[in-house]
Amino acid sequence: MPASLILDTVARVAFHTIGIFSLYLLFAGHNNPGGGFVGGLVAGAALVLIYACRGSAGVRAVVAIRPEPLLGAGLLLAGLTGALSWVRGEPFLDSAVFEAHLLLLGEVKVTSVLGFDAGVYLVVVGLVLGVLDSLGSEEVQV
Repeated sequence: MPASLILDTVARVAFHTIGIFSLYLLFAGHNNPGGGFVGGLVAGAALVLIYACRGSAGVRAVVAIRPEPLLGAGLLLAGLTGALSWVRGEPFLDSAVFEAHLLLLGEVKVTSVLGFDAGVYLVVVGLVLGVLDSLGSEEVQV
């Protein structure tokens, strides 16, 4: 039984909304500064909300993956995105634009900055998960 039924109900509804908003910030921010970092912080805030309601066990129920793979994948993705510009003969982290025609969306332009921002997003979410996991490692039952 949660400590506060009202907080638990609001958290369950708000968690998904905050998660979608964090993804919006990630994708909208790749053309503006800070999309991955700000989106990751908002996703982390949603996880902190779940932690406030249900503790670290509730966070583990919502996110089944450990923080270490998220951190590693984020660092790898951000680093590889930067290194791909070397393959093109450009400086590290030089931006490239990729265009594609998708059936339902039409013409879509994606920059390589989105890959870097996605890596930063994963690192920030992994760090928040790691902190919440370490905070809840020795929970005291009231």
